Amino acid sequence: MRIEAGYIELKGLRFHACHGVMAQERVTGGEFIVDLRVKTDLTEAVRKDDVSCTLNYAEIYEIIKNEMLTPSNLLEHLAGRMGEAMFDRFPQMEELTVTVTKRNPPMGAQTEGAAVTLHLINDKTRR
Repeated sequence: MRIEAGYIELKGLRFHACHGVMAQERVTGGEFIVDLRVKTDLTEAVRKDDVSCTLNYAEIYEIIKNEMLTPSNLLEHLAGRMGEAMFDRFPQMEELTVTVTKRNPPMGAQTEGAAVTLHLINDKTRR
């Protein structure tokens, strides 16, 4: 058997955080949802059944949680910071797709949220 590609996904990570351009968003905060998909080589994890051969979900969550603690004006900036932190901690990651959704954004519309998705490539893993 040959593994063509491997992905780890964390879906629906929920946070209360203080991101936004408006001053009130920085004071009261709001609800945010983070979804991510990481492309990485999972061959050894499949073969050995050993957590040291993969990316630890708990560590991924801690990275995202820590980035959520630092306010940003823009979701774009926040998602980019998450990517940088993930690539720094897990240099074996090949790609990362991260979506940050702000629930109930202050724009006068009935919506489930406004979101930004970045698909990031780890240049260090390209041969």
